[in-house]
Amino acid sequence: MYKIGFDNEKYLKMQSEKIKERIARFGGKLYLEFGGKLFDDYHASRVLPGFEPDSKIRMLAELKDEAEIIIAINATDIEKNKVRGDLGITYDLDVLRLIDAFRGFGLYVGSVVLTRYASSSVVEAFKGKLEALGLKVYKHFEIENYPYDIDYVVSDEGYGKNEYIETTRSLVVVTAPGPGSGKMATCLSQIYHDYKRGIKSGYAKFETFPIWNIPLDHPVNEAYEAATADLSDINMIDPYHLQAYGETTVNYNRDVEIFPVLRSMYEGILGECPYKSPTDMGVNMAGNCIFDDEAVRGAARREIIRRYYNALCNQRKGNNCTTEINKIKLIMKNSGIDIAQERPCIKVALERAEATGAPAAAIQLCDGRIVTGKTSALLGASSAVLINAIKTIAGIDQETDIISPEVLGPVQRLKVENLGNHNPRLHTDEVLIALAITAATSPEAKRAMEALAQLKNAELHSSVILSPVDVATFRKLGINLTCEPQYQTKKLFHG
Repeated sequence: MYKIGFDNEKYLKMQSEKIKERIARFGGKLYLEFGGKLFDDYHASRVLPGFEPDSKIRMLAELKDEAEIIIAINATDIEKNKVRGDLGITYDLDVLRLIDAFRGFGLYVGSVVLTRYASSSVVEAFKGKLEALGLKVYKHFEIENYPYDIDYVVSDEGYGKNEYIETTRSLVVVTAPGPGSGKMATCLSQIYHDYKRGIKSGYAKFETFPIWNIPLDHPVNEAYEAATADLSDINMIDPYHLQAYGETTVNYNRDVEIFPVLRSMYEGILGECPYKSPTDMGVNMAGNCIFDDEAVRGAARREIIRRYYNALCNQRKGNNCTTEINKIKLIMKNSGIDIAQERPCIKVALERAEATGAPAAAIQLCDGRIVTGKTSALLGASSAVLINAIKTIAGIDQETDIISPEVLGPVQRLKVENLGNHNPRLHTDEVLIALAITAATSPEAKRAMEALAQLKNAELHSSVILSPVDVATFRKLGINLTCEPQYQTKKLFHG
């Protein structure tokens, strides 16, 4: 059953206050490296039930009069047309998407910085495009032996060679389309140039996971390891914080490994480092806003299971995910996660598929009830379970047809006779459109439509890998989906 365990309003208040404190600590100018997803952090909303996916951007919007945004993009990623796996768009296009999204919240985007800059026709074309759109573009260059040759990095030939990004506000948020974009280097380069100009400024880091003030083996932190299993991130006790304060806190390997280098850079710029540990650098308040630990633990355990099934399906699609799968399996074993207990919809879906001899699906509603759907001549299993679920929520008898045959028939004929589909069964999006049309004249269909909102945070399992269309529909409805790592057919191509 779905239970809220995270106080989102408290989080927004505490987080903005913490950032304001950090700005004041550095004399009124802070470069804040912003990691993770700003607009659509669905991982956080799944493992911290009550956390809204846009919480971080809403928090920044509360500081919009003090904040400006710098978007960093690695020039190599532009050259290689690197693609964001979750969105399916290239990093350069995602820069434009981010700018639009920030502006939509009333936030000021000051500039874009091209990190590891090297001139090429592709990079110059992108730079020209941004400038034609009225954006300021700066160049930061690759530094030889970065970050380990500290004396060279912190010199006029290192950071000093970078173009200074003109900023006008007290909070400068440095974000990027994805990892490896040079956010930290951008922040430290700016501090170097500020120091040369007699401007006081500081650096801090905002990452939601791992959460520093909950246990290392807490399922929320383990879910972060599962989510980054392909990157080989490892949560660990921050040894620098333990030595400095005698306090056990959690960080991850990359921040711990880079901290001696960052500390030396700070000392090279300012003569001393304001931080004694990687944990000191962070400003994340999420751990202070968990009010029902058991609800959060349960949500995180279910997320680990979803990550496991996602890795299995990716491997079935032809990707090499063996290391990722083995790591998540180890996390589940060490955590004592029981798949059948945590996600009973999996067992029910498989039993339904075995009984019918065809693909089936099961959905566990937020109140704990489980509803199934089977494959028929009219509907695929995913469409059937969706219809059956909203009937259950709306209190409509399962034998009642809530979509008019006068609507379904023409849609099926359109698919087969005009659009070239061989399968007349309706996808979930087609079913919802047909339901919406029927709702104009049918009270039952209208009640079913109104029940859709209550599917958010439900748990769904399919006995086969679903089509991208169905996956996208369930994602938009806020339903947490897993699939068995097998296709309905033995074809090599699955569109």
